[in-house]
Amino acid sequence: MHFLAYKTVTGVNGPLVILGDVKFPQYAEIVQLTLPDGTKRSGQVLEITRNKAVVQVFEGTAGIDAKNTSCEFTGDILRTPVSEDMLGRIFNGSGKPIDKGPPVLAEDFLDINGQPINPRSRIYPEEMIQTGISAIDVMNSIARGQKIPIFSAAGLPHNEIAAQIVRQGGLVKLPDRPHDAKEENFAIVFAAMGVNMETARFFKQDFEENGSMESVCLFLNLANDPT
Repeated sequence: MHFLAYKTVTGVNGPLVILGDVKFPQYAEIVQLTLPDGTKRSGQVLEITRNKAVVQVFEGTAGIDAKNTSCEFTGDILRTPVSEDMLGRIFNGSGKPIDKGPPVLAEDFLDINGQPINPRSRIYPEEMIQTGISAIDVMNSIARGQKIPIFSAAGLPHNEIAAQIVRQGGLVKLPDRPHDAKEENFAIVFAAMGVNMETARFFKQDFEENGSMESVCLFLNLANDPT
């Protein structure tokens, strides 16, 4: 499939590229940039003013030549590949493997923004996740499918608590549904955003040493990563 490509970069400011004379740009549209040396980068439209578009380049703007950089508007939003093969793997913030393993064969490509959920059509949460931490299980019970925020401050063991939840987490076995609590019916998506190398190494090593990595899809976005 061919898309409109432009060589109308009018300015570069930090991670942003400004393009002029763009026909019908769309907000949040993905843009593929080709540098003069053939290097490929990707970005997303952040702002539109008439026929001008401001694009945030995920990999940074170093080396972008305003006159010779080609920008191709894909007409699509940012999507991430998903597959059961992602379990046990480690990815960066862009969803690319960083564990020296092969690329994941995607079963589907999902919008990273998701879709708004109609509260009236939601399935009532009935499956409890047992963490082994009494303060959470008794007073702040976690339901399956729930996002888990952990609010902390400097010097407190928030990393250790998060790792412990992943290590000990599992579905509570119910008498009428014993098969739901099997290990193969439970997985965790763990995303660490803006962490330093030491923290990223801690989570990776902890999950691998205790054997929980097989049921975890791990995303590591380091503080010095451009994404």
